[in-house]
Amino acid sequence: MSREIIGHGTWLDKVAFQLLERERSLGRKQVIKAESGLGASGIPHIGSLSDCLRAYGVKLAVEELGHKSKYIAFSDDMDGLRKVPAGLPSSLKEYLGFPVTSIPDPFSCHQSYGDHMSSLLLDALDRCGVEYEFLSAAKAYREGLFKREIMELLANAKRVGELIKEELGQEKYVEALPYFPVCSNCNRIYTTRAYEFLPEEGRVLYTCEGMEVGGQLLKGCGFKGEASCVGGGGKLSWKVEFAARWRALGIVFEAYGKDIADSVRMNDRICQEVLDYPPPYHVRYEMFLDKGGRKISKSLGNVFTPQVWFRYGSPQSLLLLMYKRVTGTREIDVTDIPRYMDELKELEDIYVGKREVKDRVELAKLRGVYSYCWLLKTPEKPRVHVPYNLLVYLAKVAPRGREKEFIAEKLRGYGYRVESVEDELGEEIEYAASWAKDFAEIGEIRVEMTEAEREAVRELTAAIRKEEDEGKVQNLIYNVARSHGVEVKDFFKLLYRILIGRSEGPRLGPYIVAMGLNNVAEALERAVEQT
Repeated sequence: MSREIIGHGTWLDKVAFQLLERERSLGRKQVIKAESGLGASGIPHIGSLSDCLRAYGVKLAVEELGHKSKYIAFSDDMDGLRKVPAGLPSSLKEYLGFPVTSIPDPFSCHQSYGDHMSSLLLDALDRCGVEYEFLSAAKAYREGLFKREIMELLANAKRVGELIKEELGQEKYVEALPYFPVCSNCNRIYTTRAYEFLPEEGRVLYTCEGMEVGGQLLKGCGFKGEASCVGGGGKLSWKVEFAARWRALGIVFEAYGKDIADSVRMNDRICQEVLDYPPPYHVRYEMFLDKGGRKISKSLGNVFTPQVWFRYGSPQSLLLLMYKRVTGTREIDVTDIPRYMDELKELEDIYVGKREVKDRVELAKLRGVYSYCWLLKTPEKPRVHVPYNLLVYLAKVAPRGREKEFIAEKLRGYGYRVESVEDELGEEIEYAASWAKDFAEIGEIRVEMTEAEREAVRELTAAIRKEEDEGKVQNLIYNVARSHGVEVKDFFKLLYRILIGRSEGPRLGPYIVAMGLNNVAEALERAVEQT
């Protein structure tokens, strides 16, 4: 049976198709609005950006299927600061519980802490070429964007509390309102408990009792007062806030990570049963972990930011990380960037027909992923493809001040058709030069080996650790190949494929010494272990 190819054949297209089918079943013919939240309580990381890029990818896929769509980037900058993220000044402790937009920017370059953190994520979106409508929660509350939803939720607070208890087992909102006023005495938000709603006045009564932060209680100031439900006097609890903004903004798609699955499930019910609005179509994805298996987190201090990625890799390589698949947990760190840079080049070869893929569904998917990596604006002509590790090597040995000219000259000598380094190749050289400056590790390529080749690589690995002379390292390769009955030219090709991703390259003796004997040995060891 012939398998159907939807759109460009990727998971994005499948989600867009299912989303549109759902909208048709609901009888709606509106602009398809996708949303993602921008966390503003700490330095945004790769996981934070994934929410945005995946939502935008679905927006593009919807448009490819012939429907109007919009992507909204919503900053949660009304949230209170629960803990001081690792690496930030300890002086921020005095602002625990404050809305992040009322905390001074510790870097003194934005109006507030929250503005600074939001700007980092918006910078990443801009560098990726994402088109978005930005909304600030603080501004939205201040201008009454959620007024209707707030009034309905507070008027139905008893029902809301029962749903939360039923769904999550939490009894807090059976008595307290799902709304946090900003204390007019101490300026904190999560320390307050709203206990009565005055619908005719549009206000709530509250006491500032305290909040739990990192297992410890942040004491409230004890103030008792009343606050407006509109005009920025407070915010809704997360248990109901998603639902409020979904209806207020007309959101029909939002992806989410499994860490907030309970909140999303709760908001879906509130949206449907209290606000009478069908909740958005969702895609749930797994989290990015660091190489130690921990969730990448701004509070844990293992933050891998988009800005770090852009120092060593292109926006398209980062989009590849997000778009190649959506399911499954992935361990990721900086050392993966060279692999994604080279994988993007492999996808371009498939896209332009230089590499054959016989399965038509797989071909469509790979071509589609490549297209989405360029946000459907693919280059008009193929680019010069140079393995990342080769560029790193050349950057290491290039004379300072004329790196690009030197590298271009060497590449021409290796048979690359380099016309200019003022284009994408020039950018790749800059990425590789940054890598050469900051790292020594080599990102080896996985290749298949015979048993004789595997034993030869093992012997060479042990031998090169003890030899620093370039000429002697070169001779070692010849001698090891012959001693294991491996054709010398085949052994060189094997080493090139492992170390730089193609079958030829610079003279291996100087390359191995320049890249570091231990680094090369470790790369070869990993290559043997993977086969």
